[in-house]
Amino acid sequence: MVVLWLGMLAPNLALATGTEEASGHSVIQNIAISLVAASVLGFLMKLLRQPLLLGYILAGVAIGPIGFGVINEHQDIVTLSEIGLILLLFMIGLEIDLKKMAGAGRLIMIPGLLQFPICVAAAYASFAVLERLGFDVGAGSYARLYAAIAISLSSTMIVVKLLFDKMELDTLPGRITVGILVFQDIWAIIVLAVQPNLNNPELAGLARTFGAGALLVGVAMAASRYLLPPIFKRVAQVPELLLVMSLGWCFLVALVAAHPFVGLSMEMGALIAGISLATFPYNLDVVAKAVSIRDFFITLFFVALGMQIPLPHLDVIWIALGIAAVALGVRLFGVFGVLYALKGGHRASLLATINLAQVSEFSLVILTLGIGLGHIEQDTLTYTIWVFALLAVGSTYLITLSHPIQSGVSRLLSFVGFKDLDQSHADADQVDHHPIVLLGFYRIASALFEELSTKHPHIARQLKVIDFNPQVKQKLDALNVAHVYGDISHADTLHHAGIHHAQLVVCTIPDGFLRGTTNVRLLQNVKSLCPKAKVIVTAETVAQTLELYAAGADYVLEASQVAGDWLASVIERSIQGELPRIQEAAIKDLRQRTEVLA
Repeated sequence: MVVLWLGMLAPNLALATGTEEASGHSVIQNIAISLVAASVLGFLMKLLRQPLLLGYILAGVAIGPIGFGVINEHQDIVTLSEIGLILLLFMIGLEIDLKKMAGAGRLIMIPGLLQFPICVAAAYASFAVLERLGFDVGAGSYARLYAAIAISLSSTMIVVKLLFDKMELDTLPGRITVGILVFQDIWAIIVLAVQPNLNNPELAGLARTFGAGALLVGVAMAASRYLLPPIFKRVAQVPELLLVMSLGWCFLVALVAAHPFVGLSMEMGALIAGISLATFPYNLDVVAKAVSIRDFFITLFFVALGMQIPLPHLDVIWIALGIAAVALGVRLFGVFGVLYALKGGHRASLLATINLAQVSEFSLVILTLGIGLGHIEQDTLTYTIWVFALLAVGSTYLITLSHPIQSGVSRLLSFVGFKDLDQSHADADQVDHHPIVLLGFYRIASALFEELSTKHPHIARQLKVIDFNPQVKQKLDALNVAHVYGDISHADTLHHAGIHHAQLVVCTIPDGFLRGTTNVRLLQNVKSLCPKAKVIVTAETVAQTLELYAAGADYVLEASQVAGDWLASVIERSIQGELPRIQEAAIKDLRQRTEVLA
C-alpha cells in the first residue's frame, strides 16, 4: 500500500514543482521514496525475523522498473550509494589490526594469495564443461573468463555488514574472511589494470600502477605516524571536528588513489586511509559517529541494487542458478580447501567459506567495463546481476545461520573422512583426565590462564581447555597445556573430550559471544556428564545471573559486577591519593604479561 501511494504521489510532486525544479528535486524525491520503501519493508522483515538486507533489496525491486515503476532513473541513487561503500571500507580499515592479522599468519596470507586464482581456474574449467552440455554463460570471446572472474570475488559490503551485526569481525573466521576480502580487492585491481590490454598486457603499466599504490600506502602510513597524531590530538577536544577531520582524511586518500597517475579505486584509498588511522586512540569514537552515516548510504546501495534486478525470464533464471551453483562450488576449493590444508580446522575453514558465498559488487563494475571494451556482451552482465541478487539474498541467511550449517557440514565431512583437528585424539580413553576444565578460551580465559601461570602454576598444570580456535590450540600446545579441539556447543564434544571425572568446569564466555549454545545449556550438559563437578558459568546481567543460579550453577561470574567492584576500590584509593601508585603497578603488570590472546 505504501509503495502504491508513493507511485501515485511521485508524479504529482514532479508536476507541482515545475519542469526545471522537478529535475533539480528529482534526486531528493528518489532518495525520499527509497528510504520510505526501505523503512517499511525493513520493518516488515524485522517482524518476520528475516534479514534486513532482504527488505532493502525488495524495496528496490518494488519501486524499480520491474515493480511498480515508481523510480525508473536510479543512477543518482547508485552514485550516492557508492559513498556507502567508500565509508564502509574506511571503517573496515579502522578496525583492521595489522598486528593481529599478521598474527593469524598463514591462515590469512596463503588463502588470500591463492583463493582468487584457484576459484577463477576452477570456475573457468567448470564453465568449459558446462558449455559442452549446452550451458552458455554469454556471448563474446572472453565471456567464460569474465564470468569466472566475477564469481571469484565476494561482496565486502554484504559480508562485513552481516559479520558486524553478529559481532564476529574479531573472531578468527571473521579475521580470515576480512583478510581474504582485502586480498580480493588487490586481485580486482590487478584485473582492472590488465583489462584494457587483455589481448596484450603491458607489464610497464602494471608496474607503474603497483608502484604508485605502494607509494600511496607508504605516504599514508608515514603521515599517520608523524603528521596526523599532533593534529588529531588537538582536534580530539572537539568531537564534531574529529569526525569531519577523519572523513576528510578518508576522502583525501580516496581522491589521491583515484587519480589516473595512481590508478587505484576510491574504495581502495578509503581502506588505506582507515588502516593508517587504525592505531589511533580515537578510532573507536570515529567508528561510533560514522556508523549512522554509513548505514544511510548502505541502505541506498541495497535499494539501488534491487532496482537493477532485470525482469526475469526462465532461461535467464536457469543460467543464473547454474552460475550461482558454480560460484558456491569453487569456494570449496579456493577457501575451504586451502584453509583445511593449512590445518585451519573444520570450524574456521567452513565459516570463512560460508561468509564468502556471494558475488562482489566489484564484479558488476568489471563486467560493465568489459562490455565497453568489447570483450563480452550484455547477456553475461544480465546473468551476473541475477547471480549477485540471488547470492546476496541467500548469503544473508547463510551467514545468519552459519554456525548450525557449519556444525552439520562438519559432521558430514568427518563421516566421509575429512578429519577435524584433534579428532584422532578425541576419545575419552586417549585424553588425560584433568580436574579443571575450561570450556572455551577467549579474553577472560586468557587473562585467567596468565594469572594462574604466574601466581599459581600448580593449578595451571591441572587445566584442560576445550576450544575450536586453531591459534589457541597452537599456542597452548607450545605451552604443553592439555587442549581438545572441539565445539563446546555440542554435548558429544564434551563427552568425547573426557570431562566425566572433572572436579571443576568453568565457562568464562558470556552468551553474547557463544554460538550455538548458552551458559544455561552448557550448565545442563555438564551436570548430566559429570554431576559431581562444581560448575562456574558467566552472565551479562543480574537476571541471567539469578537464572543460572536457579539452574544449579555453583558460581556465576558477572563481569560487569566484578569490574564495578574493582573500579569502586580504585576510586576509593584514588581519593586517598594512591592513583599514581595503582597506575604504576598496572602498567608494570601489563608489560610483564604474555597472554595467549594478547
